[in-house]
Amino acid sequence: MKKLFIACSVLLLAGSVPVAYGWGVWGHNHINKGAVMALPKDMGMFFYNHADFITEESTVPDIRKHMNNDKAEKARHYIDLERYGYNGRTGMPATMAAAIDKYGKDTLELYGDLPWAIQDMMAKLTDAFKNKRKTEILYLAADLGHYVGDAYMPLHTSINHDGQETGQQGIHAFWESQLPELFGKDYKLYVSNVKYIDNIDKTVWDVIDSSHSKVNTLLRIEARLKKDNPMDKQYLMGADGGPAKNKFGQPIHTFEYAHIYHELLDGMVEKQMRAAIKMTADLWYTAWVNAGKPDLTTLDPDYVTDRNKAAYKEDLKAWKLGKVRGFKSDKEF
Repeated sequence: MKKLFIACSVLLLAGSVPVAYGWGVWGHNHINKGAVMALPKDMGMFFYNHADFITEESTVPDIRKHMNNDKAEKARHYIDLERYGYNGRTGMPATMAAAIDKYGKDTLELYGDLPWAIQDMMAKLTDAFKNKRKTEILYLAADLGHYVGDAYMPLHTSINHDGQETGQQGIHAFWESQLPELFGKDYKLYVSNVKYIDNIDKTVWDVIDSSHSKVNTLLRIEARLKKDNPMDKQYLMGADGGPAKNKFGQPIHTFEYAHIYHELLDGMVEKQMRAAIKMTADLWYTAWVNAGKPDLTTLDPDYVTDRNKAAYKEDLKAWKLGKVRGFKSDKEF
């Protein structure tokens, strides 16, 4: 694995903090690094100079959520559409300020404000680009990638976020963490043609709609599979006679059960991850365009870019084959 020279040196302890992550460390790492590789050349080299940071920082919003017990941070990761009586984008506030005005801050902190958080982050990232504030660009872009990733995880849009309403507790981490860790090595994550987004509000709600439409499918498939298999076929069994659990207290499914579920999902996890990569890159690009396409090459010393050019070229070759490489993700399962 080639080690990049990083101009922005920040020590992150994501791997040592005992918390559970939305999409899992593997998923968030691959989404952010994939988005870096998908960017056009006018942006790509600058982001690649800081790819290690953007990749590692992809899980920091979850660390803030769990360690700080910050209600405002927690709300940015999900939206319980059922709680809002959601029936499509029409009638939903267009901005965070409008949402607070309509529902109240307490309601948003309880039921989630993910789509508005994405739009709020876009405004901040655009401003950071416009003023060429390097550190802010990197932090905001990495955080935005996390929230976009969460928006593509179907259970982040539902009150039944962990199958607790249907007797399927543990399905959240199973779908977003264990499945990608087991089968992600075969995913083809390449995306092309990063595009400018004219209507951010509509696009974000389209993502939420699409993700939410998959909730019943992923729950129904697993419920049927659970009904047809005894517990010892579903889970690795612990010494206490119950399901073995990982360091986060999440049940560990057997490889055979996970494989069957993954196959029955017909590529859903891979498709959602690939779409998250594309949308993250699209939004980064849109913020940059809206900021006036500032020259990012001036933000790093020439020697940093020169040292990374060869590695960038090699990673682009792998990327065009669908592979996101150049880092190691901590295992949760």
